[in-house]
Amino acid sequence: MSEPTSFRQAVTDKFSQAGRRERDVVALGIAAAAIILFVGTGGTVVPQLVSAWRGLAEQPDAMLSSALLLNIALILLGWNRYKSMNAELGDRRRSEEEARRLAQIDPLTGCYNRRSIAPAMAELLMAAESEGRALAIILVDLDNFKQVNDVNGHNTGDAVLTETSERMGDILPADALLARLGGDEFAAAVVYDPVMPGKVEHLASLLIERVAQPITVDDAVIEITMSVGIASSINLVNPVDADVSTRLIHKADIAMYQAKKQGKNRFFWFEPAMEQELRFRNELESGIRKGIAKGEFVPFYEQQIDLETGELVGFEMLARWLSPELGVVGPDIFIPIAEEIGVVAEMSENLMRQAFEDAKRWNPKLTMSVNISPVQMRDPWFAQKLLKLLLQHNFPPSRLEIEITESALHDNVGLVRSMITSLRNQGVRVSLDDFGTGYASLSQLRSLPFDRLKIDRSFIRELNGGGAAGPQLVDAIISMGNGLKMPITAEGIENEAVLEMLRKMGQLKGQGYHYGRPEPADEVLTRLHNSGLLSAVEAETADQPPQAIIGNRAI
Repeated sequence: MSEPTSFRQAVTDKFSQAGRRERDVVALGIAAAAIILFVGTGGTVVPQLVSAWRGLAEQPDAMLSSALLLNIALILLGWNRYKSMNAELGDRRRSEEEARRLAQIDPLTGCYNRRSIAPAMAELLMAAESEGRALAIILVDLDNFKQVNDVNGHNTGDAVLTETSERMGDILPADALLARLGGDEFAAAVVYDPVMPGKVEHLASLLIERVAQPITVDDAVIEITMSVGIASSINLVNPVDADVSTRLIHKADIAMYQAKKQGKNRFFWFEPAMEQELRFRNELESGIRKGIAKGEFVPFYEQQIDLETGELVGFEMLARWLSPELGVVGPDIFIPIAEEIGVVAEMSENLMRQAFEDAKRWNPKLTMSVNISPVQMRDPWFAQKLLKLLLQHNFPPSRLEIEITESALHDNVGLVRSMITSLRNQGVRVSLDDFGTGYASLSQLRSLPFDRLKIDRSFIRELNGGGAAGPQLVDAIISMGNGLKMPITAEGIENEAVLEMLRKMGQLKGQGYHYGRPEPADEVLTRLHNSGLLSAVEAETADQPPQAIIGNRAI
């Protein structure tokens, strides 16, 4: 299928062809003129030459003979030039056809490319609609393909892409179109009967199953899965036009994103709700970036209580987004997105700066816990950055406790161990958050120098059920912590009954809505003022009576 040509290229080609035609005409004109002269001159000279050869006449006129020879030379020259120009024109035409063909295919896989698939899809869709059928776009994205390139090299990655395209081509119907859109993303266009979408689903399942089979490249066995999104032309609101392929691929891409989010290695049909969700997601991403720049993310604080004495011993800092459009947004909404778009470290550092200044106004015996994202733990300079923040804000490391989740242990245990050791050497305490929900082993707990374990709120919530499993599991975790000489914090204490059960299990620290919701900094100061737990400087300032102002002087 021909490729649309730019206006400049079209003009250039037109003048180039015109120039070639002009040169052809000149060459033919010279040859024709030489032939005419040859006929005129030859009609006189040739009989004279024949007579002279027979001895019947004198030698022919020298000038006419020379003119005849010159005509013959011009005829041969013109004819050779015409033949060479025709050969050149043929070579040029073949080169242009090859260039046009190469512009339409992906050089690695031989499939259509992103540019050429668009008109091919539009043509296939029009043919399908004329027969009362529909067109399904199957968008394929290989899962974790970057890891294949990073571990095995790009040559292996290219071999995987080539093998993947061949496997897909073997499964797709003969009249289907297959394109490599770029990187590890492919798109197939398949005509189907809209009353039988199950055939498309069966085809997608076959593609997933076939591509998942191991690929051997230079003795390396590569196993890869793919996420698939499907969009149908019956979902189109606008009529078929030149942009129809772009709209269909966009919808299939949204469905593919849903497959990625739901665990990969599966397919999803496009649904309008997905587009609304993606639009909301994009708005959240934009809002998060702007919110960080505008300081809309602020620390809230949740009380931490000694369960035995009921004494307030510290706070856990929790992030909140004070969005002008959405109101107060919890971290379960924006933290995963901030991690995905790579801004969680900047957000966390801004929050800690605010929190250190807030906590300096508290009684020095009160500690502050801060959650650290697994993404931050992948930064080999994280410990140094945190210690630098403590130094800049003159905040004692002994008052800070960072909380990391079990999932952070599986990215790079050696790096995590180094960070924990570095921070503890400076006086910062480190706790393992949400213990029991991940895959931390006893050997890791013994080898990693944690200061505290935090029991996940899901286990504490089971204490409300009245069954035997909940209390036994919590009691087992507490016993293990005692054996490892690690203090325990229980999250999610929501009522007096749960509190009494935990008190009987040992000396614990606890937090939860039973003691109040997380509060902003000003409400924390009010609470601490009423409890006599402000810093000495803050208490002195709070106890001073308001000053009257006359002019610009306080009296």
